Amino acid sequence: MKSVITTVISAADAAGRFPTSSDLESVQGNIQRAAARLEAAEKLANNYEAVVKEAGDACFSKYSYLKNSGEAGDTSEKVAKCYRDIDHYLRLINYCLVVGGTGPLDEWGIAGAREVYRSLNLPSGPYIAAFEFTRDRLCIPRDMSAQAGVEFVSYLDYVINSLS
Repeated sequence: MKSVITTVISAADAAGRFPTSSDLESVQGNIQRAAARLEAAEKLANNYEAVVKEAGDACFSKYSYLKNSGEAGDTSEKVAKCYRDIDHYLRLINYCLVVGGTGPLDEWGIAGAREVYRSLNLPSGPYIAAFEFTRDRLCIPRDMSAQAGVEFVSYLDYVINSLS
């Protein structure tokens, strides 16, 4: 799984060298942010059901036509799948917070997501809206510390940009 540490080690090994001082500074910065990432991961894990529900509700509020006949959310089963997908991405964000890199999202969530959504005729805009809502709803210090919020938002933005 890709993280700052594995990326630095892989690059050094591929070049047949020891990690440079710049490489080590990158790793040190990642380690220094670990407490904030773990705080964000814990807060997300403790409240994920509410976060998923609010994000999904925001998605269907903004794109209410999705519940019309023939659309991506025209049955309760399809609506449940949308909430399931939001839950899946938030779990992957949680894993990224723990690992300290985008590996879980890259490997299990983003690779091919746009193509899958297109082939199934599922719009990615509603998912983007759900994650934008989650990002914009975050309140510091109510939900988490400022640095934890920065870490959480960086992965939300990563998903948003990847689906855009």
